[in-house]
Amino acid sequence: MTGTPASYDSVARYDTLIHRRQTRSVRVGDIWIGSDHPVAVQSMINEDTLDIEGATAGIRRLHEVGCEIVRLTVPSLAHANAVKEIRQRLEDTYQPVPLVADVHHNGMKIALEVAQHVDKVRINPGLFVFDKPDPNRTEFSPEEVSAIGERIAETFEPLVQLLKQEDKALRIGVNHGSLAERMLFSYGDTPLGMVESAMEFIRICDRLDFHNIVVSMKASRAPVMMAAYRMMADRMDAEGFPYPLHLGVTEAGDGDYGRIKSTAGIAPLLAEGLGDTIRVSLTEAPEKEIPVCYSILQSLGLRKTMVEYVACPSCGRTLFNLEEVLHQVRNATAHLTGLDIAVMGCIVNGPGEMADADYGYVGKTPGTISLYRGRDEIRRVPEAEGVAALIALIKEDGRWVDP
Repeated sequence: MTGTPASYDSVARYDTLIHRRQTRSVRVGDIWIGSDHPVAVQSMINEDTLDIEGATAGIRRLHEVGCEIVRLTVPSLAHANAVKEIRQRLEDTYQPVPLVADVHHNGMKIALEVAQHVDKVRINPGLFVFDKPDPNRTEFSPEEVSAIGERIAETFEPLVQLLKQEDKALRIGVNHGSLAERMLFSYGDTPLGMVESAMEFIRICDRLDFHNIVVSMKASRAPVMMAAYRMMADRMDAEGFPYPLHLGVTEAGDGDYGRIKSTAGIAPLLAEGLGDTIRVSLTEAPEKEIPVCYSILQSLGLRKTMVEYVACPSCGRTLFNLEEVLHQVRNATAHLTGLDIAVMGCIVNGPGEMADADYGYVGKTPGTISLYRGRDEIRRVPEAEGVAALIALIKEDGRWVDP
């Protein structure tokens, strides 16, 4: 049988470039979220917001390691008032940092207060107008559904109007594990239920002519999360709502598995062009999330914030201790930004596999290293001088900065 399957006919399937879904731009402090801007990195402090000193320090630690937007939890009016003091302390002792307030159960009064002190408010549609589930309920009548919808719109409108007046942003953040009871009855515990939950709030905003919206569809399982985001993007585009997406796998855990699980959910969507800001949710110190975010973005070519190291896995042809030398090269150059450096064990694969690198360190013969600039061999040096000679070459090109 000859011919190409229809699903493979599209040239786009083989395109090496990421074509981002076109979205509007939404400003969060001095950071813009949307397809015309780099994918933004964010995280969330784990200090109690009432601990003003601790929360301020936590926000600063995150910002200093590259977190561009910081979220804090605001479960009460006292917490909302504390945010005002936190913001002032940041401005007085450090610098302004884009802040997001997380508001949950029946939090309208809290949201109206804290909206004056942050750059974005995040609400969870399943909890914002919250009714305790009734274990005896078997269905929702159309009249009940309509009445709940009207109550949500009436409750939600003052926050939308305030955010519109203040020119601030809203995140409609759906969580798979906290869908409203009527959504579960109507759509089940499904990505469709997540989408419908978000769309209800988006349509209210649209009726009020408010469009500074970012949407998230988080789940603790990557396949559910990916399905929800794809469906959400399709639904918004079909209805003319080009809002940015905030990507994340919620409750990913810790260690290698938490990092792999987050990457498994976030990276495929980014590669498809979906996603304008990301958070990796680890059960670790929040600062440890930021390198993972940047690694995901750099591996896909979406941001260049560190050195990209290309290194072969080593084999019987390798002419030096590849793992040791890679560590030496990394230790000497990791502070640089925007370079691709290849460390290759032998000449067989070296020049070809590292063709896109800015610089190459290749085993030429036993005891001898070849240094490359792009595809061109520049010089050969004794192995003991290899790392120093690589640094000297980078300096010659004016691309070196001191640590």
